[in-house]
Amino acid sequence: MKDREPQVGKGENMTPIDEASGESSPRRRASTIVAYEVVGFLAIIALSWINELLGVPSLIFGSDHLGGWHESLLETAVILAVAIPVVALTRRLVARLHYLEEFLRLCAWCRKLHADNEWIPLEEFMQPRFDTRTSHGICPACKAEQRKARRAS
Repeated sequence: MKDREPQVGKGENMTPIDEASGESSPRRRASTIVAYEVVGFLAIIALSWINELLGVPSLIFGSDHLGGWHESLLETAVILAVAIPVVALTRRLVARLHYLEEFLRLCAWCRKLHADNEWIPLEEFMQPRFDTRTSHGICPACKAEQRKARRAS
């Protein structure tokens, strides 16, 4: 697959960034999801170690149980054993979602595109998003087919 350069003011998947509303590309939102997931797991690990260092249960409940650093190390290992596959699967699912979102749905009969929850002509899709004017032409295969149809009639 050919790498493409990100365009200024547009997301990597060629959808515009709405600067007025502050919305960003779906890729950025997805990486934010993974970042929140990682921060959540790191917070759980941090709470485990804070509990170990400060002895939170003994401060709150007055108990004499002190777990020791071995317990926090084991808790950290268990949390990482859960976090690593979860984050890896999330990244994989998000990558698959982006792959599928990059497809444009095109009507097989009228050739309109499905974009922004409506069906619009190709020309209306291209102009505002890519600052590209469109023109009509005929490809060599269709041209040969049309000539053949004219000769037959």
